Amino acid sequence: MNARRSAVAAACVLFTALCSIPFHAQAVATTPTAAPTFEVATIKPTEPMHRNRGFHVSGNRVNIENQDVTTLIVIGYSVHPKQIVNAPDWFDTARWTIDGVADKEGKLSVPDVQVMVQKLLADRFGLKFKREQREIPVYALTVAKGGPKLEKSKADPNALPNQNGNGKGRMQFQNTTMTTFLLGMQSEFDRPLVDQTGLDGHYDFSLRWTPDGVAAGDADAPPGMFTAIQEQLGLKILPVKAPANVLVIESAEKPSAN
Repeated sequence: MNARRSAVAAACVLFTALCSIPFHAQAVATTPTAAPTFEVATIKPTEPMHRNRGFHVSGNRVNIENQDVTTLIVIGYSVHPKQIVNAPDWFDTARWTIDGVADKEGKLSVPDVQVMVQKLLADRFGLKFKREQREIPVYALTVAKGGPKLEKSKADPNALPNQNGNGKGRMQFQNTTMTTFLLGMQSEFDRPLVDQTGLDGHYDFSLRWTPDGVAAGDADAPPGMFTAIQEQLGLKILPVKAPANVLVIESAEKPSAN
């Protein structure tokens, strides 16, 4: 997995890790008056030889280890790296370790963390951008011939989805919409994913595939991602060009360490 796909993977790890938070926590966090920010946050450049990378949330504390600005934008704005344009080179090369505490008590939801990252990027990195819609190469998720092979979820549709995986080509999805499915799978693709299935339900399903660059160990090894999605889910991935939102970077600066 190249550096940019690793960045997307970090975002998906954040999403998956926070999906166990009860729905009522997310509902409160999405109200305008509850939008949190970092009460205090330290930012330090990471040494070049530092290899560990992570994004950890515990209670109201957030620790971002050895991440670049592109990854922070991916996490904060739920975009693919190829939806970030006009970015300076240091967005991908300079990495930072950030440790902070939210100005609210209790567990943080996915929207909480995203708002906090957005504010951090604006306040400490001076990030300014404009939104545009451009036609770019994407992968469209469509329904394959024969129809979808998805089980309707019996869970409360207002509850958060749950996604679990072993990082080795196995993922399980519960109470998942096509939107959250694509978010969870972005790390496996070199283009943004767009939903063109027309499916608006919540589903339970699992997916097994052999990741790119991994040799199949035996005859029973699962197929690659594209084939696995079609055979196991009754869906199909098509490379197309389609209108997509992009973030056009206007300015940013490296923060002073503290």
